Amino acid sequence: MNIFITYMILGISLAAPIGPVNAAQLNRGIKKGFFHAWIFGIGALLADLLYMMLVYFGVIHFIDSSFMKTFLWIFGFFVLIYSGIESLLSIREIHIRNDASLKNSVFSSFLSGFVMSVSNPLTIMFWLGIYGSVLAKTVSSSSINQLLFYSAAIIFGILIWDFTMAAVSSYARKFLHSKLLIAISFLSSLSMIGYGIYFGYQACVILF
Repeated sequence: MNIFITYMILGISLAAPIGPVNAAQLNRGIKKGFFHAWIFGIGALLADLLYMMLVYFGVIHFIDSSFMKTFLWIFGFFVLIYSGIESLLSIREIHIRNDASLKNSVFSSFLSGFVMSVSNPLTIMFWLGIYGSVLAKTVSSSSINQLLFYSAAIIFGILIWDFTMAAVSSYARKFLHSKLLIAISFLSSLSMIGYGIYFGYQACVILF
């Protein structure tokens, strides 16, 4: 049980650092509430599961090539810049509590979480480095069942963090003043744009 908690904490620690995915999830929770933020996190988790499978089957070495890294830096640049600008332009949605149009965009929230996470090279670096080392250690000294157990603990930790982020953003939406919510949304939007610029810079470094 102690080992499960250790790997669960590892999952929380990998999901917790502020980055483009967390900024976008916070922004979505403030504007659309708990469920949309949670679904966004589930979409991001699906991307994590995809990379876990790629690491397990050894395909991650292709993803880690210079060509794919450049592609993902560029793709991430466009996704984050677009998302950040779109978020800035839609800040007024914070004032809307029961807009019927928001109820029909659950799949959009899920897809946004998946695309933003799967196009994030930092996600690949984590799964290649951290999960790759866990995989190597486990395969050499433990069974496949233990590897699945450790992987489930990591996923459970990510789910806990996703739920926490969704709950915090939803709580803020209900109880904080609208002007403060706009300020938080503005800062998280700028954060996405900032990460987008960083991704674009990294693509240029590889290309030139």
